Amino acid sequence: MTKQQTPQRRRGRGGRERILAAADALFEAQGITGTSMEQVAAAAPVSKRTLYAHFPTKDDLVVGHLRNLVESGRTLEGVLDRSDLTPEERILALFTAPEADPIRGCPFIDAAAEFPDPASPVHQFAAEQKRRLVRLLADLTSELGVANPLVLAEQLAVLVDGAASRSMALNDASCIQHAKNAAQALLAAATPGR
Repeated sequence: MTKQQTPQRRRGRGGRERILAAADALFEAQGITGTSMEQVAAAAPVSKRTLYAHFPTKDDLVVGHLRNLVESGRTLEGVLDRSDLTPEERILALFTAPEADPIRGCPFIDAAAEFPDPASPVHQFAAEQKRRLVRLLADLTSELGVANPLVLAEQLAVLVDGAASRSMALNDASCIQHAKNAAQALLAAATPGR
């Protein structure tokens, strides 16, 4: 291939994606507050100027990271949109033990814990994802014909979040199975004719 035929990569192309990929890996390994913007730039690799052009603040980067997780379907909640499963199967699929070791908890709970100020954009985004989970669960419990779909959705969300937090803290996937058993009991009680 001649120099003219060799494809040339334009500078800056794909920088945002590389930044988000680096942030994903570093945040998972080190935590959000344990990761500096300089580390993300080095791991991407991009200049600090490029990093700050895409994400002017660390809050912007963290929200971008969380949004990317949602949009890419890499969160546990993505199973709730699957059309190949019944509503009950989708709900129970939330209680699938991760294959990662060590076990990582919910990225939204982790982010809210690391940005505890409710006015923080990161905390607000994480809280909205927790509300979104309840809405998705309420839609599914409504499809099951339960009398109080929102109440059951809240109960199931507490089990999901509790299982994620406890399994992460203890690095013990059996916590998720205990929560799944409780979810099955709640669903059976709410849908006695099924």
